[in-house]
Amino acid sequence: MSMESLPDALLQYILSHISNARDVAACNCVSKRWKDATTYVRTLYFPRNSFDNPSSGEIPDNIVQRMVSNVVKLEELVVYSPFSPSGLASWLSLVGQSLTQLELRMDNLADNQASRESPSKLDCIGAAKNLVSLKLWGVLMINSPKWDVFQNLSTLEIIGARLEDPVLTVVLLACPYLKRLLLLGCEGVRSISIELPYLEECKLDFYGLGNCSLSLISPKIESLEVQGCSWIRVPETGHLKKLSISNSSGRVYMIDFGNLNVLEFLSMRGVQWCWDAICKMLKLASEVKHLFMKVEFTGDFEALQPFPEIDFVEFFNSHPKLRKFDIHGAMFAALCQRNSLKHVDPGFVIPCLEEAVITVRSPLNAEQKISTLESLLKYGKNLRTMVIKILQMKSCHTSADDFFDEICRLRYMNHEKVRIE
Repeated sequence: MSMESLPDALLQYILSHISNARDVAACNCVSKRWKDATTYVRTLYFPRNSFDNPSSGEIPDNIVQRMVSNVVKLEELVVYSPFSPSGLASWLSLVGQSLTQLELRMDNLADNQASRESPSKLDCIGAAKNLVSLKLWGVLMINSPKWDVFQNLSTLEIIGARLEDPVLTVVLLACPYLKRLLLLGCEGVRSISIELPYLEECKLDFYGLGNCSLSLISPKIESLEVQGCSWIRVPETGHLKKLSISNSSGRVYMIDFGNLNVLEFLSMRGVQWCWDAICKMLKLASEVKHLFMKVEFTGDFEALQPFPEIDFVEFFNSHPKLRKFDIHGAMFAALCQRNSLKHVDPGFVIPCLEEAVITVRSPLNAEQKISTLESLLKYGKNLRTMVIKILQMKSCHTSADDFFDEICRLRYMNHEKVRIE
Protein backbone atom coordinates (compact mmCIF):
# COMPACT_ATOMS: atom_id res chain seq x y z
CA MET A 1 0.00 0.00 0.00
CA SER A 2 1.43 3.41 -0.98
CA MET A 3 1.14 6.54 1.13
CA GLU A 4 -1.24 8.08 -1.43
CA SER A 5 -3.72 5.24 -0.95
CA LEU A 6 -3.94 5.77 2.80
CA PRO A 7 -7.13 7.27 4.24
CA ASP A 8 -6.85 10.95 5.20
CA ALA A 9 -7.13 10.20 8.92
CA LEU A 10 -4.25 7.71 8.81
CA LEU A 11 -2.06 10.03 6.75
CA GLN A 12 -2.74 12.85 9.20
CA TYR A 13 -1.84 10.58 12.13
CA ILE A 14 1.47 9.51 10.54
CA LEU A 15 2.55 13.01 9.53
CA SER A 16 1.49 14.44 12.90
CA HIS A 17 4.51 12.69 14.44
CA ILE A 18 6.98 14.66 12.30
CA SER A 19 8.54 17.49 14.29
CA ASN A 20 11.66 18.84 12.51
CA ALA A 21 10.65 22.01 10.67
CA ARG A 22 12.65 21.08 7.56
CA ASP A 23 10.90 17.71 7.34
CA VAL A 24 7.51 19.40 7.71
CA ALA A 25 8.42 21.87 4.96
CA ALA A 26 9.50 19.00 2.70
CA CYS A 27 6.19 17.21 3.27
CA ASN A 28 4.34 20.39 2.32
CA CYS A 29 5.97 20.21 -1.11
CA VAL A 30 4.83 16.65 -1.89
CA SER A 31 1.19 17.41 -2.66
CA LYS A 32 -1.74 19.49 -1.52
CA ARG A 33 -3.07 16.46 0.36
CA TRP A 34 0.17 16.13 2.30
CA LYS A 35 0.28 19.85 2.97
CA ASP A 36 -3.23 19.69 4.40
CA ALA A 37 -2.21 16.70 6.56
CA THR A 38 0.82 18.47 8.08
CA THR A 39 -1.49 21.00 9.69
CA TYR A 40 -2.05 18.34 12.36
CA VAL A 41 1.56 18.18 13.59
CA ARG A 42 1.78 18.63 17.35
CA THR A 43 5.44 19.63 17.62
CA LEU A 44 7.62 22.01 15.62
CA TYR A 45 11.38 21.90 16.14
CA PHE A 46 13.73 24.46 14.60
CA PRO A 47 17.38 23.34 14.96
CA ARG A 48 20.25 25.77 15.34
CA ASN A 49 21.11 25.63 11.62
CA SER A 50 17.54 25.86 10.31
CA PHE A 51 18.21 29.05 8.37
CA ASP A 52 21.93 28.77 7.59
CA ASN A 53 21.24 28.35 3.86
CA PRO A 54 17.92 30.06 3.14
CA SER A 55 16.42 29.31 -0.26
CA SER A 56 14.60 32.62 -0.34
CA GLY A 57 15.09 36.07 1.07
CA GLU A 58 12.32 35.59 3.63
CA ILE A 59 13.16 36.61 7.21
CA PRO A 60 13.54 33.59 9.56
CA ASP A 61 11.01 35.05 12.03
CA ASN A 62 8.44 35.17 9.23
CA ILE A 63 9.15 31.58 8.15
CA VAL A 64 8.55 30.34 11.68
CA GLN A 65 5.37 32.42 11.91
CA ARG A 66 4.06 31.03 8.63
CA MET A 67 4.71 27.42 9.69
CA VAL A 68 3.23 27.96 13.14
CA SER A 69 0.12 29.60 11.70
CA ASN A 70 -0.53 26.56 9.48
CA VAL A 71 -0.84 24.20 12.44
CA VAL A 72 -4.31 23.53 13.79
CA LYS A 73 -3.26 22.91 17.41
CA LEU A 74 0.45 23.20 18.17
CA GLU A 75 1.35 21.68 21.54
CA GLU A 76 5.16 21.90 21.57
CA LEU A 77 7.49 24.51 20.08
CA VAL A 78 11.29 24.17 20.20
CA VAL A 79 13.39 26.95 18.69
CA TYR A 80 17.18 26.78 18.75
CA SER A 81 17.63 29.09 15.75
CA PRO A 82 18.04 32.87 16.31
CA PHE A 83 14.87 34.91 16.70
CA SER A 84 13.76 38.39 17.76
CA PRO A 85 11.36 39.45 20.53
CA SER A 86 8.84 40.62 17.94
CA GLY A 87 9.05 37.29 16.15
CA LEU A 88 8.45 35.36 19.37
CA ALA A 89 5.55 37.62 20.26
CA SER A 90 3.91 36.99 16.87
CA TRP A 91 4.25 33.19 17.16
CA LEU A 92 2.87 33.02 20.66
CA SER A 93 -0.05 35.27 19.75
CA LEU A 94 -1.07 32.51 17.33
CA VAL A 95 -0.44 29.37 19.41
CA GLY A 96 -0.12 30.61 22.99
CA GLN A 97 -3.42 29.07 24.05
CA SER A 98 -2.69 25.55 22.75
CA LEU A 99 1.03 25.42 23.59
CA THR A 100 1.95 23.19 26.55
CA GLN A 101 5.71 22.83 26.01
CA LEU A 102 8.06 25.63 25.00
CA GLU A 103 11.85 25.40 24.64
CA LEU A 104 13.90 28.39 23.49
CA ARG A 105 17.57 29.07 22.96
CA MET A 106 17.56 32.72 23.99
CA ASP A 107 21.22 33.50 23.18
CA ASN A 108 21.22 36.90 24.89
CA LEU A 109 23.64 36.34 27.78
CA ALA A 110 26.14 38.87 26.44
CA ASP A 111 23.60 41.11 24.74
CA ASN A 112 23.36 44.36 26.71
CA GLN A 113 20.71 45.64 24.32
CA ALA A 114 18.46 42.75 25.35
CA SER A 115 18.03 44.33 28.78
CA ARG A 116 16.56 47.45 27.15
CA GLU A 117 14.15 45.71 24.78
CA SER A 118 10.46 46.20 25.46
CA PRO A 119 8.81 43.82 25.40
CA SER A 120 11.73 41.49 26.03
CA LYS A 121 11.89 37.86 24.95
CA LEU A 122 11.09 36.89 28.53
CA ASP A 123 8.06 39.18 28.58
CA CYS A 124 6.70 37.55 25.43
CA ILE A 125 6.68 34.09 27.03
CA GLY A 126 3.85 35.25 29.28
CA ALA A 127 1.47 34.91 26.32
CA ALA A 128 1.75 31.10 26.53
CA LYS A 129 -0.52 30.93 29.53
CA ASN A 130 -1.19 27.17 29.45
CA LEU A 131 2.40 25.95 29.48
CA VAL A 132 3.14 22.75 31.35
CA SER A 133 6.89 22.80 30.61
CA LEU A 134 9.23 25.75 29.93
CA LYS A 135 12.91 25.35 29.08
CA LEU A 136 15.26 28.28 28.39
CA TRP A 137 18.90 28.24 27.28
CA GLY A 138 21.39 31.11 27.56
CA VAL A 139 19.12 33.75 29.07
CA LEU A 140 19.87 37.18 30.51
CA MET A 141 17.61 37.85 33.49
CA ILE A 142 18.40 41.24 34.99
CA ASN A 143 14.91 42.70 34.56
CA SER A 144 11.84 41.03 36.00
CA PRO A 145 9.60 39.52 33.29
CA LYS A 146 6.03 40.74 33.03
CA TRP A 147 4.36 37.40 33.68
CA ASP A 148 1.03 36.50 35.18
CA VAL A 149 0.82 33.29 37.18
CA PHE A 150 1.33 30.13 35.10
CA GLN A 151 -1.48 27.97 36.45
CA ASN A 152 -0.39 24.75 34.71
CA LEU A 153 3.41 25.05 34.67
CA SER A 154 4.92 22.02 36.42
CA THR A 155 8.46 22.02 34.92
CA LEU A 156 10.84 24.97 34.63
CA GLU A 157 14.38 24.52 33.32
CA ILE A 158 16.85 27.39 32.91
CA ILE A 159 20.28 26.37 31.61
CA GLY A 160 23.03 28.96 31.37
CA ALA A 161 21.73 32.21 32.81
CA ARG A 162 22.99 35.51 34.16
CA LEU A 163 20.50 36.71 36.68
CA GLU A 164 19.90 38.70 39.83
CA ASP A 165 18.23 37.52 43.03
CA PRO A 166 15.09 39.75 42.84
CA VAL A 167 14.43 38.68 39.24
CA LEU A 168 14.65 35.01 40.14
CA THR A 169 12.23 35.64 42.99
CA VAL A 170 9.70 37.18 40.58
CA VAL A 171 10.09 34.27 38.14
CA LEU A 172 9.41 31.70 40.86
CA LEU A 173 6.42 33.63 42.18
CA ALA A 174 4.89 33.31 38.71
CA CYS A 175 5.34 29.51 38.85
CA PRO A 176 3.75 28.44 42.16
CA TYR A 177 2.71 24.97 40.98
CA LEU A 178 6.12 23.71 39.90
CA LYS A 179 6.94 20.05 40.51
CA ARG A 180 10.33 20.13 38.78
CA LEU A 181 12.83 23.01 38.89
CA LEU A 182 16.26 23.06 37.22
CA LEU A 183 18.56 26.08 37.40
CA LEU A 184 21.86 24.97 35.86
CA GLY A 185 24.98 27.02 35.14
CA CYS A 186 23.48 30.20 36.62
CA GLU A 187 25.64 33.23 37.48
CA GLY A 188 24.90 36.14 39.77
CA VAL A 189 22.94 34.37 42.49
CA ARG A 190 23.89 35.36 46.02
CA SER A 191 20.90 34.40 48.11
CA ILE A 192 17.85 32.45 47.03
CA SER A 193 14.71 31.57 48.94
CA ILE A 194 12.35 29.07 47.33
CA GLU A 195 8.87 28.32 48.61
CA LEU A 196 7.11 25.93 46.25
CA PRO A 197 4.55 23.68 47.97
CA TYR A 198 4.31 21.13 45.13
CA LEU A 199 7.99 20.85 44.21
CA GLU A 200 9.29 17.27 44.03
CA GLU A 201 12.58 17.56 42.12
CA CYS A 202 15.07 20.44 42.32
CA LYS A 203 18.53 20.83 40.73
CA LEU A 204 20.48 24.01 41.42
CA ASP A 205 23.92 24.74 39.95
CA PHE A 206 25.34 28.19 40.66
CA TYR A 207 28.57 29.55 39.15
CA GLY A 208 30.80 31.96 41.03
CA LEU A 209 32.63 31.98 44.34
CA GLY A 210 30.59 29.18 45.85
CA ASN A 211 29.21 31.38 48.63
CA CYS A 212 25.49 31.38 47.82
CA SER A 213 22.88 30.82 50.49
CA LEU A 214 19.79 28.70 49.90
CA SER A 215 16.54 28.36 51.77
CA LEU A 216 14.10 25.80 50.38
CA ILE A 217 10.64 25.20 51.79
CA SER A 218 8.94 22.49 49.78
CA PRO A 219 7.26 19.82 51.89
CA LYS A 220 6.94 17.37 48.95
CA ILE A 221 10.57 17.52 47.82
CA GLU A 222 11.93 14.07 46.92
CA SER A 223 15.15 14.85 45.05
CA LEU A 224 17.49 17.78 45.70
CA GLU A 225 20.85 18.54 44.05
CA VAL A 226 22.73 21.69 45.03
CA GLN A 227 26.05 22.98 43.67
CA GLY A 228 27.73 26.23 44.71
CA CYS A 229 26.08 27.02 48.06
CA SER A 230 27.79 27.58 51.42
CA TRP A 231 24.65 27.87 53.53
CA ILE A 232 21.76 25.50 52.94
CA ARG A 233 18.49 25.35 54.86
CA VAL A 234 15.79 22.78 54.03
CA PRO A 235 13.50 22.33 57.05
CA GLU A 236 10.79 20.12 55.48
CA THR A 237 12.34 16.85 54.35
CA GLY A 238 9.74 14.20 55.14
CA HIS A 239 9.76 12.91 51.53
CA LEU A 240 13.40 13.55 50.61
CA LYS A 241 14.95 10.38 49.14
CA LYS A 242 17.88 11.73 47.12
CA LEU A 243 20.23 14.50 48.26
CA SER A 244 23.40 15.78 46.61
CA ILE A 245 25.44 18.72 47.94
CA SER A 246 28.60 19.92 46.23
CA ASN A 247 30.72 23.05 46.17
CA SER A 248 33.66 23.07 43.78
CA SER A 249 34.63 26.72 44.35
CA GLY A 250 33.89 27.61 47.97
CA ARG A 251 33.29 25.98 51.34
CA VAL A 252 30.16 24.38 52.75
CA TYR A 253 29.77 26.18 56.08
CA MET A 254 26.33 25.33 57.35
CA ILE A 255 23.58 22.84 56.60
CA ASP A 256 20.19 22.81 58.28
CA PHE A 257 17.89 19.96 57.32
CA GLY A 258 14.83 18.43 58.87
CA ASN A 259 14.38 14.74 59.54
CA LEU A 260 16.01 12.54 56.87
CA ASN A 261 14.45 9.23 57.83
CA VAL A 262 13.47 8.31 54.24
CA LEU A 263 16.74 9.42 52.63
CA GLU A 264 18.18 6.66 50.45
CA PHE A 265 21.00 8.42 48.55
CA LEU A 266 23.42 11.04 49.86
CA SER A 267 26.27 12.62 47.91
CA MET A 268 28.72 15.04 49.56
CA ARG A 269 31.31 16.65 47.29
CA GLY A 270 33.60 19.61 47.36
CA VAL A 271 37.05 20.93 48.10
CA GLN A 272 36.30 21.94 51.68
CA TRP A 273 33.47 21.39 54.16
CA CYS A 274 33.40 22.58 57.74
CA TRP A 275 33.71 19.54 59.99
CA ASP A 276 30.55 20.47 61.86
CA ALA A 277 28.59 20.41 58.58
CA ILE A 278 30.02 16.98 57.71
CA CYS A 279 29.20 15.52 61.13
CA LYS A 280 25.71 16.96 61.12
CA MET A 281 24.98 15.65 57.63
CA LEU A 282 26.23 12.15 58.45
CA LYS A 283 24.25 12.10 61.69
CA LEU A 284 21.03 13.15 59.96
CA ALA A 285 21.54 10.58 57.20
CA SER A 286 21.58 7.59 59.55
CA GLU A 287 19.08 5.66 57.38
CA VAL A 288 20.89 6.22 54.08
CA LYS A 289 21.43 3.25 51.74
CA HIS A 290 23.94 4.75 49.28
CA LEU A 291 26.59 7.19 50.51
CA PHE A 292 28.99 8.97 48.16
CA MET A 293 31.71 11.12 49.76
CA LYS A 294 34.28 13.12 47.85
CA VAL A 295 35.24 15.98 50.14
CA GLU A 296 38.95 16.72 50.00
CA PHE A 297 39.49 18.82 53.14
CA THR A 298 37.80 20.20 56.22
CA GLY A 299 38.51 23.35 58.26
CA ASP A 300 36.39 26.27 59.39
CA PHE A 301 38.56 28.96 57.84
CA GLU A 302 40.91 29.43 54.89
CA ALA A 303 43.38 26.76 56.01
CA LEU A 304 42.70 23.34 54.52
CA GLN A 305 42.67 20.65 57.20
CA PRO A 306 42.64 16.85 56.89
CA PHE A 307 39.71 14.90 58.28
CA PRO A 308 40.05 13.94 61.94
CA GLU A 309 39.97 10.30 62.93
CA ILE A 310 36.66 8.46 62.44
CA ASP A 311 35.85 5.37 64.46
CA PHE A 312 35.16 2.47 62.08
CA VAL A 313 32.67 0.69 64.34
CA GLU A 314 30.81 3.83 65.36
CA PHE A 315 30.45 4.94 61.74
CA PHE A 316 28.91 1.70 60.48
CA ASN A 317 26.76 1.25 63.59
CA SER A 318 25.40 4.73 62.91
CA HIS A 319 24.51 3.78 59.32
CA PRO A 320 23.08 0.25 59.66
CA LYS A 321 21.18 0.29 56.33
CA LEU A 322 24.15 1.32 54.19
CA ARG A 323 24.32 -0.86 51.07
CA LYS A 324 26.74 1.04 48.85
CA PHE A 325 29.64 3.11 50.18
CA ASP A 326 31.62 5.21 47.69
CA ILE A 327 34.49 7.03 49.42
CA HIS A 328 37.35 9.13 48.10
CA GLY A 329 40.67 10.06 49.64
CA ALA A 330 40.07 12.06 52.81
CA MET A 331 37.11 10.09 54.16
CA PHE A 332 38.88 6.79 53.60
CA ALA A 333 42.02 8.16 55.27
CA ALA A 334 39.94 9.20 58.29
CA LEU A 335 38.72 5.60 58.66
CA CYS A 336 42.33 4.39 58.50
CA GLN A 337 43.89 6.21 61.44
CA ARG A 338 45.77 4.46 64.22
CA ASN A 339 42.79 4.07 66.52
CA SER A 340 40.00 3.78 63.93
CA LEU A 341 39.72 0.02 64.40
CA LYS A 342 40.28 -0.18 68.15
CA HIS A 343 36.60 -0.87 68.93
CA VAL A 344 36.25 -3.76 66.48
CA ASP A 345 35.35 -6.99 68.29
CA PRO A 346 34.49 -10.50 67.04
CA GLY A 347 30.75 -9.82 67.26
CA PHE A 348 30.85 -6.71 65.09
CA VAL A 349 28.95 -6.93 61.77
CA ILE A 350 28.29 -4.52 58.91
CA PRO A 351 24.83 -5.91 58.18
CA CYS A 352 23.69 -4.50 54.82
CA LEU A 353 26.82 -3.37 52.94
CA GLU A 354 26.88 -4.96 49.48
CA GLU A 355 29.26 -2.74 47.52
CA ALA A 356 32.24 -0.59 48.51
CA VAL A 357 34.05 1.69 46.07
CA ILE A 358 37.25 3.14 47.53
CA THR A 359 39.45 5.71 45.81
CA VAL A 360 43.02 5.77 47.14
CA ARG A 361 45.34 8.64 46.30
CA SER A 362 48.23 8.23 48.74
CA PRO A 363 50.39 5.39 50.09
CA LEU A 364 50.64 7.07 53.50
CA ASN A 365 49.46 4.91 56.42
CA ALA A 366 49.56 1.93 54.09
CA GLU A 367 49.34 -0.63 56.88
CA GLN A 368 46.24 0.97 58.41
CA LYS A 369 44.61 1.28 54.98
CA ILE A 370 45.12 -2.38 54.24
CA SER A 371 43.71 -3.24 57.69
CA THR A 372 40.61 -1.16 56.99
CA LEU A 373 40.10 -2.83 53.61
CA GLU A 374 40.46 -6.24 55.25
CA SER A 375 37.96 -5.24 57.94
CA LEU A 376 35.40 -4.25 55.31
CA LEU A 377 35.80 -7.68 53.73
CA LYS A 378 35.71 -9.51 57.05
CA TYR A 379 32.79 -7.79 58.74
CA GLY A 380 30.73 -6.94 55.66
CA LYS A 381 28.81 -10.21 55.74
CA ASN A 382 26.80 -9.35 52.62
CA LEU A 383 29.61 -7.60 50.74
CA ARG A 384 29.61 -8.75 47.13
CA THR A 385 31.89 -6.22 45.44
CA MET A 386 34.84 -4.09 46.48
CA VAL A 387 36.32 -1.77 43.86
CA ILE A 388 39.67 -0.17 44.72
CA LYS A 389 40.50 2.78 42.49
CA ILE A 390 44.12 3.93 42.42
CA LEU A 391 44.04 7.60 41.44
CA GLN A 392 47.08 9.80 40.73
CA MET A 393 49.20 8.12 43.36
CA LYS A 394 52.58 9.84 43.43
CA SER A 395 55.62 8.99 45.50
CA CYS A 396 59.36 9.52 45.15
CA HIS A 397 60.22 6.27 46.92
CA THR A 398 59.14 2.64 46.94
CA SER A 399 56.22 3.09 49.38
CA ALA A 400 53.73 3.46 46.54
CA ASP A 401 54.99 0.26 44.89
CA ASP A 402 54.86 -1.63 48.19
CA PHE A 403 51.36 -0.39 48.89
CA PHE A 404 50.19 -1.39 45.44
CA ASP A 405 51.72 -4.84 45.95
CA GLU A 406 49.70 -5.21 49.16
CA ILE A 407 46.51 -4.19 47.36
CA CYS A 408 47.25 -6.75 44.64
CA ARG A 409 47.75 -9.40 47.32
CA LEU A 410 44.42 -8.44 48.88
CA ARG A 411 42.80 -8.72 45.50
CA TYR A 412 44.37 -12.15 44.90
CA MET A 413 43.18 -13.45 48.27
CA ASN A 414 39.63 -12.14 47.64
CA HIS A 415 39.42 -12.34 43.88
CA GLU A 416 35.70 -13.11 43.91
CA LYS A 417 34.89 -9.78 45.51
CA VAL A 418 37.79 -7.39 44.90
CA ARG A 419 38.86 -5.68 41.73
CA ILE A 420 41.36 -2.91 41.06
CA GLU A 421 40.83 0.00 38.71
